[in-house]
Amino acid sequence: MSAETSTPIKVVIADDQTLIADALASLLAMDPCIDVVGVAHDGDAAWQLVVEQRPDVALLDVEMPRRSGLDVAAQIHRDQPTCKVVMLTTFARPGLLTQSLAAHVSGFLVKDSDVDEVVDAIHKVRAGERVVDSALALAALMSPPNPLTDREREALRAAKDGAPLKEVADDLFLAPGTVRNYLSSAIAKVGARSRIEAAGIAQENGWL
Repeated sequence: MSAETSTPIKVVIADDQTLIADALASLLAMDPCIDVVGVAHDGDAAWQLVVEQRPDVALLDVEMPRRSGLDVAAQIHRDQPTCKVVMLTTFARPGLLTQSLAAHVSGFLVKDSDVDEVVDAIHKVRAGERVVDSALALAALMSPPNPLTDREREALRAAKDGAPLKEVADDLFLAPGTVRNYLSSAIAKVGARSRIEAAGIAQENGWL
């Protein structure tokens, strides 16, 4: 663990898996330089904690109920820019790294990182550095770029569970024909046979 400093780094943790979040909070609390000021289990609660506690660093799971970690990270950048964000993910998908960097995330780690790596990342991003898992960074350099437009991604994300076309269109405030065109284009771009398969391929590559 790092040496003690006069002002502990205020940290918020957000992960929908309660055991993981609580275990990480307990481990980080052992470092005298870190003060875990809150733990959340969904995206809305994570954002609320950031607003209330004004942490120095937020550790966010990529995939959470209500709002994804990427959505929360983007809002933190807009509305709480002094808070640095470190994304945590179970699956090292290169596309997720690209999306995270676009959301102005300062760190990106896989969840099986040692706690010392997480502590080190917290200190580095607080100091203005960027920290990215080395294996994931290499994979991202070798992976194909995301072929989907923002609208195609939105349509696939809304349709990935097999919702009817009209329901997807209503969710996106678009005409059914427009959504059909976005889905058809996305299906063709990823080489899938259906929108569900296309969503699966996009999810696997971290494009959603």
